[in-house]
Amino acid sequence: MDQLDKFDKAIIAALRENARQSISHMSEAVSLSRSAVSERIKKLEHTGIIRGYQVLLSESQKEGVSAYFEIQHKCPRCADVVHVFHAIPEVITCRGITGDMDLLVYVRAPSMKRLHEIREFIDAQTDIIKIKTHVVMSEWIDNRGE
Repeated sequence: MDQLDKFDKAIIAALRENARQSISHMSEAVSLSRSAVSERIKKLEHTGIIRGYQVLLSESQKEGVSAYFEIQHKCPRCADVVHVFHAIPEVITCRGITGDMDLLVYVRAPSMKRLHEIREFIDAQTDIIKIKTHVVMSEWIDNRGE
């Protein structure tokens, strides 16, 4: 993002706010012509800075269940235990965190039964010391846009 000028950054911010807004509306917001905004968007897409657009549903509209697992392990490095999570297709993210726990794993499963199976699988791994489960009940904000 450092190589982007203020106009590119403003366009990206506008798209993050509402990717379906018109080029005309964006051009007014960023003080550029419609053709300049269109060309910049095409360039941002072509260079891979904008990788795509997506629909993000609220948790209440999704099928299935999602949860965060806080994981504590006994490996010297988090990277040594990550293979466990690569083996689970329902894992969305796996991140190293600070504090008492080592990893924060986000999982989206088709059912509570499957979520329980995933938790049992993780808990059965010899390198896992502790697992805490936080089931997502509601979602109000998701600005990931990843």
